[in-house]
Amino acid sequence: MNKAVLLDRDGVINRERGDYTFRIEDFEILPDVFEALQMLQKAGYLLVIISNQSGIGRGLFKIEDTEKMHGYLLDELKKHHIHIEEIYYCVHHPETGSCLCRKPDSLNVEKALARFNIDPKKSFFIGDKERDTIAGEKMGVKGILIESNTSLVEAIQPCLAK
Repeated sequence: MNKAVLLDRDGVINRERGDYTFRIEDFEILPDVFEALQMLQKAGYLLVIISNQSGIGRGLFKIEDTEKMHGYLLDELKKHHIHIEEIYYCVHHPETGSCLCRKPDSLNVEKALARFNIDPKKSFFIGDKERDTIAGEKMGVKGILIESNTSLVEAIQPCLAK
């Protein structure tokens, strides 16, 4: 089985702006993300991003906007030889319906574990909201809660200590 680090997007990979981020011009990759992800890959972790994107469900932006931005992110990561297995995201807003893919529910975590044969006991979920770590912990993945927009290199230390 594989080990993986599951990562929230906004506030962990890119700057949390306090507003929906769906345009490339508003998307700022945090300073040490490339270094941190390279370290994780070198340590043998698969990388998966799991994000709530409820602005889609609220009609504030479209799936196409999110896909375009994710394409940009993947291209930037690729320039640094970083491979993301998948980006899972929930398009639902809690006011417009319920679902199992919106964190703190765990459907997207379950999908990642099954698709990539991930051992939850050897894996981590890094997020800046309690709902991120709860989603991982529901599936046996250890959560690492960080403050938004802080050093990812510091946050990954528990992963590298194993």
